[in-house]
Amino acid sequence: MTFVKPPHLPSPVLAVIFDWAGTLVDHGSLAPTQIFVDAFQTFGIRITLDQARGPMGLSKRLHIQQLLNDPSVRAQWQQVFGRPSTEADIDAIYQRFMPMQIEKVGAYSQPIPGAVETLTWLRARGVKIGSCSGYPKQVMDVLRPLAQQAGIAPDHVIAGDELPAGGRPGAYMALANLLALQVPNVRACVKVDDTTPGVEEGRNAGMWSVGLALSGNEMGYTLADVQAMKAEQPTEYETRLAKARRRLQDAGAHYVIDSVADLPAVIENIEARLLKGDAP
Repeated sequence: MTFVKPPHLPSPVLAVIFDWAGTLVDHGSLAPTQIFVDAFQTFGIRITLDQARGPMGLSKRLHIQQLLNDPSVRAQWQQVFGRPSTEADIDAIYQRFMPMQIEKVGAYSQPIPGAVETLTWLRARGVKIGSCSGYPKQVMDVLRPLAQQAGIAPDHVIAGDELPAGGRPGAYMALANLLALQVPNVRACVKVDDTTPGVEEGRNAGMWSVGLALSGNEMGYTLADVQAMKAEQPTEYETRLAKARRRLQDAGAHYVIDSVADLPAVIENIEARLLKGDAP
């Protein structure tokens, strides 16, 4: 059955649901990553940036739980405290993490190049703009007004701790956006994310799922560092980018692009597929 383009909308894509860090703001998704390293360090536990990136996209408490399950972290905890970690320890690290994250998130609130322009382009086509994040609401309450001043203002936002059902890779946050935005057809929606749980979230929600390989967690570099690597270490740059693309593809992304700046071409392709009757 052919998808009928609604007469009151210029695009058959009804909504796009964005992640935040590494997708719309904070090139490299550095704000949450470094704070996990710093928070664990206050307990005498050393984790690397790569370890901190591993569970990225999950809600922050679940992220901490996953880090504590890492074999090397588990061994360190046993050595430092003489016992395995507990639920109370997860809570203690989370409570240490939260004020540190709130304090630092503003420093990483700059839009990713092309984000403001892409949101403007979508709105001109009548597309609703939702968003969700692994950040807790307390962090989003700090980040949102700063991002809004820079031109990043989705129509709706769901934080990682706002839904009783939980977060990624479940479909709950993405679908909560559709309910709030009153979008009637999940197959006409697109989820955009830089993490593998975020890509899986889009698939689980029945949406088109787009992964961002260069700007977010999978590469994990600022824009300046990415540009320097590309110029000075082109082989390393291509190797890392290819690995990032593979991880997002393996997570089920329908499309993998470098950053949100490349999204309009994907939306146009999805529009054409919807009008032909394709579904995600």
